[in-house]
Amino acid sequence: MRVFSAVLLLTAGAAAQRGPYEQCGGTGRPDESCSAGWQCTTYNPYYAQCVPAATSAPAPTSTPAPSPTPVPSSSQLITSSSRVITTLTTVTTPPSITTSTQAGSGSLPVVPTPTTLQSGWYWIRAVATPNYRSYLQPQPTSTPVPRAAVLANSKTAAQFQLTSGQLIQNNFGNSPNLYLNVENPTDKTQRRLRTWFDTTPNTYGTFGWQGDTLTWTVSDINRPNSAAWLVCGDSKEVFINTGAFLWDTPAGCFDHTIHSYNGAQADV
Repeated sequence: MRVFSAVLLLTAGAAAQRGPYEQCGGTGRPDESCSAGWQCTTYNPYYAQCVPAATSAPAPTSTPAPSPTPVPSSSQLITSSSRVITTLTTVTTPPSITTSTQAGSGSLPVVPTPTTLQSGWYWIRAVATPNYRSYLQPQPTSTPVPRAAVLANSKTAAQFQLTSGQLIQNNFGNSPNLYLNVENPTDKTQRRLRTWFDTTPNTYGTFGWQGDTLTWTVSDINRPNSAAWLVCGDSKEVFINTGAFLWDTPAGCFDHTIHSYNGAQADV
């Protein structure tokens, strides 16, 4: 099993400080301070986290911010986009996201979701309200790929592994594993980037860990926080947040960080 821990020893005998987006309090552990520029924010009796201090949020300027690109509904197509790699431009068209009423573009059999964590894999979940202990997974699983990336019930939680910058969902040898893909927008100031699961690897950006926190980085977008995610709408779709965490959150969305969890079962 993988154990995530990070302790910054300031001086001999000094109190430990927690780093960015690490847990700093909650039931069963002492309250801890955060490193400079970060503050410990309590989300519920069980969990507190180091988040950017209020003073670190960007101040409004006289130049109007670009209007967020409307988030496609689950029955709409994701718009096409252009990706620039050095001097070469690759035009890609993100797929239509599968919904319960719309068939996807690829065939993939339905695989039962094991309720016990497999060795070498992890659950990924939110740890703050309003999606406390909601788990990352593709939905709906009864239709072909691509499938929307959502936070949903622990009973259908997917299991993941991060390999070579790819976030891979385990299909337990019964069908191809799925990859979390990220929208590549033409407008690099777009506030929300859609994510989805497909059988093809992600071609835009790189996933990583910051402690137990899932991050995403890419060279052509300067994100203030690589661990910032948005969970939007009644379907709780998961988006990359390209803006500041807990700052000017788009309507209908909630700021979240999402974390690996290696308990035997996905807790409720």
